[in-house]
Amino acid sequence: MKSIKFEDKFVPVLLSGKKDTTWRIDDEKGISAGDEIALCRKDGKEFARAKVLWVREKTYGTLTEEDKGGADVFASEKEMYEAFSQHYGFPVTPSTKVKVIKFRLL
Repeated sequence: MKSIKFEDKFVPVLLSGKKDTTWRIDDEKGISAGDEIALCRKDGKEFARAKVLWVREKTYGTLTEEDKGGADVFASEKEMYEAFSQHYGFPVTPSTKVKVIKFRLL
């Protein structure tokens, strides 16, 4: 089964249903609409399962409010790019490709 890992701070908001979208760069798992996926903590321990509703490939600069779907709210775009650059270990810019994954808890 395909899985997506999340930092522990996101587990409560995911389980509450307030967060139902995630962004990934370099999705080596090939997640696509219709997939049943395991939602896991960073250590790999599963905490829920979900069904992928849709997937869109975009750039950070073209993300819409719908694409954010409960994602972190940043004070500015600069703060968002800095946070994702730190997370991924390389510069994330408006032209960086990202996969937007919308899901529903099972």
